Amino acid sequence: MDFRRTAAEPWFFTGSDTGFYEIEYRNGWEIRQMSRKVIIAGNWKMNKTGSEGRALVEALLKEVASFSESEVDIVVCPPFTTLAQVAPVLAGTKVKLGAQNVHWADNGAFTGEVSAPMLKEAGVEYVIIGHSERRQYFGETDETVNRRLQAALKAALKPIVCIGESLEEREGGRTEAVLRQQIRGGFAGLDAAAMAGVVVAYEPVWAIGTGRTATPEMAEETHAFIRSELAALFGAECAAAVRIQYGGSMKAANARELVAQPDIDGGLIGGAALEAAGFAKLISEALAR
Repeated sequence: MDFRRTAAEPWFFTGSDTGFYEIEYRNGWEIRQMSRKVIIAGNWKMNKTGSEGRALVEALLKEVASFSESEVDIVVCPPFTTLAQVAPVLAGTKVKLGAQNVHWADNGAFTGEVSAPMLKEAGVEYVIIGHSERRQYFGETDETVNRRLQAALKAALKPIVCIGESLEEREGGRTEAVLRQQIRGGFAGLDAAAMAGVVVAYEPVWAIGTGRTATPEMAEETHAFIRSELAALFGAECAAAVRIQYGGSMKAANARELVAQPDIDGGLIGGAALEAAGFAKLISEALAR
């Protein structure tokens, strides 16, 4: 998606560590297109023990050895109990470590929770927040997403914030209203500088495990809407910098066509991330866009 302003209006910045701007003038308007680095994150969910996770990342490092860190960010998000065995294997490599959730408090009487300082000490760099399964099964709300996000940013973790609509919401024509509410509630209180470092993952819950298919064009339409909402809240320059992943069952077979869309910057991958060769193949296809 292109974002336009008159040539007289200033930009906040002209580049970032996740991409760069190409700027040209057309009929007195300054047109900016952001070339964003692809980000592919594997969400292992409740899979892989410590020993299994270590074996998986050892195999994955061999599979992705030829990929350049300048063209793709690769992230794996194991269960909490597997982090300790995976972290030393990934330290200093091109595959970054993520977690699947974070609490908003640094410590306290929150049985079963894990805090941002704990994750930082464990070697975690990224963290998933607000996944659809957390919203569906564990009572996650836009308010708690926002509190977790604020805690992650305070600890200098890189958040991957999930948003998306259900089948009922999709069929009721409420997709944009639902996403707008999730964006405004989840990202409340952030400024443009903070938002530019957040990764957004769009999960079309209605297309996951339902037998319904979101075409690349349908996914792009929704991603473009998300970016337009970010532009309305944080400005065009920030919206152009934010990376938006697709979380609707991306596989090697459709990764190339999906990531070729102008507003799709990678994928949040579930089952396809649990096997090293297959995950590497998906990344390769995404980079061939």
